[in-house]
Parts: sequence; C-alpha cells; structure tokens
Amino acid sequence: MSPRAGNAGPPTLAFVESPVQLLNVLEWAHVHAPGAGLTLVVLSPVDPMTRGQLRRMSELAREEGHEVRWEEARGGASAPFRTIGGLMGPLRRAERIVMGDPFSRYVQLLLTITRARELVVVDDGTATMEFVTQLARGERLVRWHRRGARPGPRDLLFAPVSSAARRRLTPGGDRRAEVFSAMPIEETPGGVTVTANTFAWTRARFGPPRITKGADMVGTSLVETGVVDGDRYLEAVRALTRTHGARRYFAHRRESAEKLHRLAVETGLEVVRPDLPLELIARRGPVGRTILSFPSTVVHTLPLALAGTDVRVAVCDIDPDWLTRTASPRAQGFLDGVTGTARDVHRLSAVQAV
Repeated sequence: MSPRAGNAGPPTLAFVESPVQLLNVLEWAHVHAPGAGLTLVVLSPVDPMTRGQLRRMSELAREEGHEVRWEEARGGASAPFRTIGGLMGPLRRAERIVMGDPFSRYVQLLLTITRARELVVVDDGTATMEFVTQLARGERLVRWHRRGARPGPRDLLFAPVSSAARRRLTPGGDRRAEVFSAMPIEETPGGVTVTANTFAWTRARFGPPRITKGADMVGTSLVETGVVDGDRYLEAVRALTRTHGARRYFAHRRESAEKLHRLAVETGLEVVRPDLPLELIARRGPVGRTILSFPSTVVHTLPLALAGTDVRVAVCDIDPDWLTRTASPRAQGFLDGVTGTARDVHRLSAVQAV
C-alpha cells in the first residue's frame, strides 16, 4: 500500500464503470477520507477506449494507495454471475458504498445485496442532475435521453430491482445518503447530504498547464445517443472551427470512428483520443486558451479543474432544429438547463450551418 494511504474509516467499496466516475471517486476520497484506502471495483465495459482510460485511471488510484479490483463484468453471458458471486463477501462486509452511476442496472442489482448503511453517489456527468431530481420526486430512475420512451420488456423485467435500488438510495432510519457533485443541484431529496466537488485533488496533483494559442474543441456523444442529427452536428463543428480557429478536437470516448474520420476530413481538425478524462488532460496541458464545448458535463467541471488559469470555457447552445425525431421530448429543456446553470463559462448562440 502506498504511504499516502492508511486504514482509517469504515470499510468502503466503490463501483465505477467509466473513467470520469473513477476520477470523481478519487476526488471524493481526497475530501472525505484523506489517508484512507478504499477498494475500488472496476466493472469493465467492452469499449476499447473506455477500457484504456480506466486502466490509466486505475494506475493513478493505486498510486493514491487504493486497492483496485478489475472485473470483466461484461465478458460473456456468464460474466455477471461470476462477478456478482465474487463480490458477495465484500458487499456484505462494506459499511459504505460509493457509486458513479445509480442508473446502471449492474449497480442497482449490487445495491440489493449490500447491507451498507451509507451510500454515496459521485458524478457520472450531467446524469447526476437528473438522478437527484428523480430521487427528490420519487420517480422511476430513467436516464434523461430516454425519458418519454415506452419501457421495453427488459425494463419491465428489471423494474422491481430498480425500485428496490431507489428505496435503498432514499435515506431513512439508519440509512444515510450523500451526493458528491460538481453539477448544480436545485432540488435536493430530503435527508440527502450534498457536497460540492471542487476538483481539489486534480488541481493538487496536476498542472498548472501550458496555454497555447487558438482553441480546442470538446466532442460529445449526443449523436451516438440519438439526440442530435449527425449532419447538423458536423455543420456546427465546422462553423465553430472556422469562427474560433480551433485546432484540436478531443473526442468523447463514445464517439464512433466513422463520425470522427468524417469530422477530421471535412474540418481539418486534429482528432485526439484522450487516454484520461478531459479534466486531467486539460490540467496537465498543453491546452488552448479557449475550450469550445456543446452542453455537457465539462462546462461545469473544466472551470473548476482550470481555476486560477487564463483558459476560457465557451459553450455553444444546441439549436432545436438539430434534434432528431426520436429525441426525448425533454431533451431541449435538459440541454438548455445544463448550459444555463454553468458558472464561469462564456455562452455562445447556436451556430448557423455553413
């Protein structure tokens, strides 16, 4: 174990499925349990880019003195049974569970097994805002871009587990719940403790960055999730590149190779596939003096990670005409809310097609 960590505090088990979730567990541990080691369980996805970032983040976690347990949780039909079976002991011994995605069916199933009295939710991006609102209103836990869609057979089959998980996440009796978030929380559930994530660990560990001329652009998976039309998105990227002199495009880990190839060819941008979450990439540098983004988590997190630097974060609104016909009825309002509640960012009007 690293000399940075000790054994203080209750037995803590953290579940993560993405690099950003793992980063925010490290931020939470830096604030709440300095010097205490925790067991970090990586429920590994199959996407190569996400797995690569998780491997790099796992190295950082070990350097901080935390135990990392890598689970091939999706490696075949029998993988979930092996994973859950192997975690039964740690789940029952843990007094505190930290999780990055309460919408995850995997995590919801694990919550029905644990006896932990303290549950902590760390950021998994903008979904945290929706989770807190749904918990406060006692609603079914559904990701924002799926709201309004008719539940499928698998949704109906899993509904009892999801309901049980929601009850576990609701404080009561000897159960305590905390949300550790950099996102704006407007509707706090009764009894839930909300703690601000200021990215103190990131700023202490990395940087400050070297700042270069021109602009960098942050990619989004809104096309891949069926919210924004692909052609309209490409037109917007092209217009922003021309207007602001953008040079690099930091790809979201879920963006398709086909879209990124077309984007590079038609805009001239250098497409970068980061090996770490963007907050760490930007903090380490080099980074453009302006960072351009569409509504996403980074419009909230980058100003915190880059506090004290001269980097400007600018966010471009999503034009309603860019939305697909299958987009959730709540999509426009939710995206507007993500942008409108961001602090320390420069807001750009929706760009026109070129």
